[in-house]
Amino acid sequence: MAGAIAASSDGFLERLKAGRLPRPVSSATLDDAGTSPGDLAALFESQLTSRRLDLEARRLGAEKRGFYSIGSAGHEGNAAVARVFRVDDLAFLHYRSGAFYVERASKIPGETPVWNMALSFVASSEDPISGGRHKVIGSKSLFIPPQTSTIASHLPKAMGAAFSIALARTQKKHDAELPRDSVVLCSFGDASANHSTALGAINAAAHTGYRGLPLPLVFICEDNGIGISVKTPNGWIASSYGARPGLRYIYGDARDPVDAMRAARVAERCVRGARMPVFLHLRTVRLMGHAGSDIESGYRDRAEIDAEADQDPLLHTARRLVEEDVMSLEDIEKLYADIGGRVCRAMEQATARPKLTTPADVTASLVPPPRPRRAQRPGNILPTAPNEVRAKSEPQHMSRLISITLAEQMERDANVAVFGEDVAKKGGVYGATTRLQQKFGPARVFDTILDEQSILGMAIGLGHNGFLPVPEIQFLAYVHNAEDQLRGEAASLSFFSKGQYTNPMVVRVAGLAYQKGFGGHFHNDNSVAVFRDIPGIILACPSSGAEAVMMMREAFRLAREEGRIVIFLEPIALYGTKDLHEDGDGAMSAVFDDIKETAPFGSVNTIGDGEDLAIITYGNGTYLSRRAVRTLAQQGVNARIIDLRWLTPLPIDAMIDAAGACRNILIVDECRKTGSPSEEIVTALNDRGVNANIDRITGVDTFIPLGPAANEVLVSEEGIVDAALSLCGKLNKRAAE
Repeated sequence: MAGAIAASSDGFLERLKAGRLPRPVSSATLDDAGTSPGDLAALFESQLTSRRLDLEARRLGAEKRGFYSIGSAGHEGNAAVARVFRVDDLAFLHYRSGAFYVERASKIPGETPVWNMALSFVASSEDPISGGRHKVIGSKSLFIPPQTSTIASHLPKAMGAAFSIALARTQKKHDAELPRDSVVLCSFGDASANHSTALGAINAAAHTGYRGLPLPLVFICEDNGIGISVKTPNGWIASSYGARPGLRYIYGDARDPVDAMRAARVAERCVRGARMPVFLHLRTVRLMGHAGSDIESGYRDRAEIDAEADQDPLLHTARRLVEEDVMSLEDIEKLYADIGGRVCRAMEQATARPKLTTPADVTASLVPPPRPRRAQRPGNILPTAPNEVRAKSEPQHMSRLISITLAEQMERDANVAVFGEDVAKKGGVYGATTRLQQKFGPARVFDTILDEQSILGMAIGLGHNGFLPVPEIQFLAYVHNAEDQLRGEAASLSFFSKGQYTNPMVVRVAGLAYQKGFGGHFHNDNSVAVFRDIPGIILACPSSGAEAVMMMREAFRLAREEGRIVIFLEPIALYGTKDLHEDGDGAMSAVFDDIKETAPFGSVNTIGDGEDLAIITYGNGTYLSRRAVRTLAQQGVNARIIDLRWLTPLPIDAMIDAAGACRNILIVDECRKTGSPSEEIVTALNDRGVNANIDRITGVDTFIPLGPAANEVLVSEEGIVDAALSLCGKLNKRAAE
């Protein structure tokens, strides 16, 4: 009964029984598509299966037993794309790609797409891709990373993955996860094509193609003419992308699977043969509304809805099969019913399968599980020059030490690639990538276009192919242009794939305040809140050159061995700082060759052993506190500094252990009062019942102004001294002096 109810809700069966098959919408022949009547019949089964899954999902949703009703109805022509391209062509899919998934699964014996999709629709913990965390289309064996994007945020990483294939060929990378002749597919809707993320990714791909660089990528725009309730102007997609330099435009009508297959074959020859980016524009229709809760008649006329239903891709495929004398209308009706029965039984069985029931179950895949350690590949490099030997054996400031550490990691592992704005010949705005391109070549150290979404998307894509990407974001405030690439894409990948997929990376970000002469809120941003609430990522912040070396080594280990996403926040104001107290004391400098250790994840750096006061801080706050401690000692306050190193997750246990029996704890937080790490630190100390007087000093809740006025809203050395003396009950003595 349930299957019969579902079957009648899309209009396909009524039109089929009445013989209301549509007129041809293309002149493509089976020969044009490179297919046969038998292949078309097999493709039809995938299309029908996808439709029945959609219908059953809506039925279960209406019965409050299912949890997802955004289906693929009207987009079943994408099964033709799946038939043309290989299984090992990595596919980042739009959420209306059920038929693509079913068709690709049909190429591998033993795959169970109906059962897998059924488990996903009901959010069962046995769902093989997400484990019940979301309805996603994905499969490790089918080269389909799980994708939850609805606004084309997956396009930048698809561009990065395609770039990684070309890079792997150039680098002769024999352990790449993607075959050297594979391509990358990325599907999205016509409405999403207007999103800045899509525009940026398509522009980056076209820019690459325009330069004549290989980029085996197919953008698949499935154009149903509407985004939820807002229509796309007729001809908009073709006008926007039909003549882009560096991008091959190909059109096909995916209502007719034969024409969709014809267009897909043209795209396949172009992208696999010429290794150039392609924009495959497929005409589709949207049936049954945007989602189960969508009342389509509220914004579309009944005549328009019926006209779309008349162009159902299933009807077009049925017409083709009848014309080819492969199946009769009665055969198709029986097949539709048989598939519906199988799907209905699978969905009913899936509803009884277990769900996630505890917080631990839900969060289990936030951090990638242990996996075999990937062997490092020593890179082909030039001999060490005399100036490099000298640089490693002489005191250097933080910026130079970071550059040397990057070189160390690149020497050890040819999978490391450094990229970003101005990082190549220029060596970065602050010299942190100086001479790296000269030493390792333009394939491993390269400049990108001025687009943070593309930079971070590039990193995600490279991670999919076994590289260890090290993107640079030029200023902390620039992250906000692309934060969803971290929040919605990179950090969620392990979570939504049960740890089957990871995209390890070390994201270098120049940031924080206290710059002199080049300030303002874009270059003196003192808020790290954007990173602190992203589940699963690690935020590291060194306070000196020596700390940067040790922590960067650990950051690379975390990415390489544990598949982690590490944000390495480098305090700009400390890049060139050599001295601590007096000119020439060299206390902020370090000799690279003398630094043999790493800074283990979750550890802190304790400076001093005073028992009157523990100062908990990081970054510039550590530098300022080290200066303040000398003044405090003169006032009779013996302090220790607990340099946190790791800001997300906070090293709470190590921090409390380091505080020991100190009677007073001052948190020095250079970020804004609201949303800063100090909020979590205070909470943790109270939750743990730490018996001490606790206070904090922070920046003001404001953007940073230009010029000397910045000093009025930032933590200062004098402010630290005064807060510490007040906390220790000695402020009056200082005031009297």
